[in-house]
Amino acid sequence: MNMKTLAESYLEKATKRLRVLEILLDEEAFSDVVREAQELVELALKGMLRYVGVDPPKWHDVGPIIAEHHNLLPEAIQGAITRLQEISKRLRREREFAFYGDIDFIPTEEYTRQDALRAIEDARFVLDNARLLIKSSSQTGSTR
Repeated sequence: MNMKTLAESYLEKATKRLRVLEILLDEEAFSDVVREAQELVELALKGMLRYVGVDPPKWHDVGPIIAEHHNLLPEAIQGAITRLQEISKRLRREREFAFYGDIDFIPTEEYTRQDALRAIEDARFVLDNARLLIKSSSQTGSTR
């Protein structure tokens, strides 16, 4: 398996998670939407890094790594770098709270439909950019 094949696998996994977000939204599992959106974003961004030959670190927020290697990304994605970073950072901060909560933070009570809708919108944005790189590049055979 090479880096591009693994990147395509990450994209496939992220794409399937997007469908799950809609189901969780329908079930009013808003905190679960936020948590799964974070995983989708992480997979998509790590897939982008792998696709351009960068082995991503084992932590959850790789937004700074995307920015560091922006020159390896197509111009169409370079304009989105700031938003990709912001989304990755914000959802990373929500990751544990959305899943575990805390003694004074009950995830099923704290997260709203609006939080879930924002997470889905952000996840779609990241996934669209990952598709732009991985799908279109794999069809044309280039990363630029």
